[in-house]
Amino acid sequence: MPIFANVSEKEITRAIAEMFYETFMEYSESDVIIIGAGPSGLMAGKELASMGFKTLIIEQNNYIGGGFWIGGFMMNPVTVRAPAHKIFDELNIKYKKVSEGLYATPGPNACSKLIAAACDAGVKFLNLTKFDDLVLRDNKVAGVVVNWMPVSALPRNITCVDPVALEAKVVIDASGHDSVAVKRLMDRGLVKFAGMNPMWVEKSEDAVVEHTGEVYPGLIAAGMAVTETYGLPRMGPTFGAMLLSGKKAAEMAMHKIKEFAYVKP
Repeated sequence: MPIFANVSEKEITRAIAEMFYETFMEYSESDVIIIGAGPSGLMAGKELASMGFKTLIIEQNNYIGGGFWIGGFMMNPVTVRAPAHKIFDELNIKYKKVSEGLYATPGPNACSKLIAAACDAGVKFLNLTKFDDLVLRDNKVAGVVVNWMPVSALPRNITCVDPVALEAKVVIDASGHDSVAVKRLMDRGLVKFAGMNPMWVEKSEDAVVEHTGEVYPGLIAAGMAVTETYGLPRMGPTFGAMLLSGKKAAEMAMHKIKEFAYVKP
């Protein structure tokens, strides 16, 4: 007797294609599009989807989680400083107190719980999806231009694959050191960009959360994109600022969406 149900190859192919394109069609217009599925992007997405907003995260890698899978120097324990351990409590992540104000947990534990929380909240993902440009209307960010990540690896002289656009009321740049959306605006002279300063943990984490916010109408910077944009010190392999920055970005996006709904004719 067979163990598995009688399902053919074509049915499996159709199921994959239909589910993907259902997401693509529905989320071609979102409340929020987040660039980058690292800790700040996932945290922002989880918060926004929990509020009932249609939230899409685009990620250029084939996996999501960014650097949250691993700590530093190819060792996977990740650390946070108080009060960020309260987010571990919210996500039911087991951790240990290392010293006063310092907490640690295996990266796979923390990252998988955050990914699951984002998925459970209703966040949708397009991975292997590369940010290409922004949609700008009336001096406001109104979406993102994207392409398949593999396209960027092909020699330009043998391929020409146009990107497509996805619309959103708010875009969050959570792309880490790449700061891809902020840099696009910098290239056009629309914003200033400082670049990251050397490491100083005690100063950097507070500064990241404090500077998290709108860098251009419709575009919010979160996480390491904040560090790069404002020339803040790097914080190294500790993730509290990433998580709290994601929370703050979500709150700011929520207010921007409500403002958008109020002024929309």
